Amino acid sequence: MKKSLLAVAAIGAFASAAQAQSSVTVYGILDVGYVGGNARVAEGGTKSATQNTVQKATQNSFDNNAESTSRLGFKGTEDLGGGTSAFFTVELGLAPSDSQSGFKSATTTENRQSFAGLKKNGIGDFAIGTQYTALHNAVAATDAAGTNNILGDMIYTSATASATNTGAGVKDDNFAANNGFGAGNSYTIRANNTLTVNTATFAGFTGHGIVIMNNNNSTQTSNYASSNGYVGGTNNQNGWGLGLDYAWNKLFVTAQLQQLNAKQAYNSTGVTVAANTPSAVATAYGISIFGAGQASTLGTNVKDNQYYVGATYDFGILKAYAQYINRKVTAQQDTGFYAKRTGEQIGVRSYITPVIEAWAQGGLGKTTAFGASNPAANMTSWQVGSNYYLSKRTNLYAIYGQVGTSNVSIINSQNPSSFNASNYAVGVRHTF
Repeated sequence: MKKSLLAVAAIGAFASAAQAQSSVTVYGILDVGYVGGNARVAEGGTKSATQNTVQKATQNSFDNNAESTSRLGFKGTEDLGGGTSAFFTVELGLAPSDSQSGFKSATTTENRQSFAGLKKNGIGDFAIGTQYTALHNAVAATDAAGTNNILGDMIYTSATASATNTGAGVKDDNFAANNGFGAGNSYTIRANNTLTVNTATFAGFTGHGIVIMNNNNSTQTSNYASSNGYVGGTNNQNGWGLGLDYAWNKLFVTAQLQQLNAKQAYNSTGVTVAANTPSAVATAYGISIFGAGQASTLGTNVKDNQYYVGATYDFGILKAYAQYINRKVTAQQDTGFYAKRTGEQIGVRSYITPVIEAWAQGGLGKTTAFGASNPAANMTSWQVGSNYYLSKRTNLYAIYGQVGTSNVSIINSQNPSSFNASNYAVGVRHTF
């Protein structure tokens, strides 16, 4: 009897120790509310089918993901001893307003993040899988608006839903995408096939590195039945990035750079760039700085350079933010074919009362590209918003933002055009 009791006690102690050394957490966000928006594109100039026309779009709906993208996640750690631990994260996108499945797509599940890695105390960590880029993590840490999904942010221009204009307001509308404010226009948010490395903090400095690798090479052979004339060859998507954070008392500064490269097989039909227009360059060379898309696809035969600098300073009564982004995408075949976007932004965020938080920000930007007279457009944006915290996990929010471009649009080289849009939302967000 005593032996049995000792065995049971030993098993219980072992199970308790094992449980203490590893843990799994289920977490998520549900964000729902009322979202609306208006967009206006005025075109004119040279004679064409769209001369002196005005295109408008409006949307009002009970929608989701205005302040934060809804998600369901699982993360865990295991203590391996000696200051070493293993960790993992699996995070899926949710769309509460989707009647099909609740996921962001009725046919597929959005893989926001899926990675596993190891950490050594005092040294750092590494992880492999689908992950946020270090540049995006830097933006998230230095964005006054908290990287929400409403128009009015010059740096973070992600979309809220699919490209079928079903997202919050007009942020995912084609007007926004084609005028420098669509998804993925500013920088690459996340990438597949990625290795990330982060150092421990030394004297206030923390280093970050990223390597993207997805290479498929085979012997290229003739195939006259194919429209391209050849099959096989190079099909490589690679990237790398380096970054450094510095924290001292109430000051935080971050600098990040990353370069993404995509090289596809030789195409015997060649590349035709009609009139050297920016839109033709983007189509022929796969320059994906414009239009919707979140960055796990790196484009076709392009080199994509992205630079970011951001800073925050906590004055106590408010926190100040400053940001700068520079992105230039060039064709691998000819660096003279390019599209470029820059933006700068300042903002403040403060608790007005212990439960009411507010923010305001404004930004300027510019887009340029190869083409007649190097067509360019100046951009403006601003946003205000507030949170009312009912608890640590639940808050009500109200957000309003506007964006606009000058009367020369980089996307349309035939007719100078202007673009203006507003976006607003009120809703409730619950985290768990």
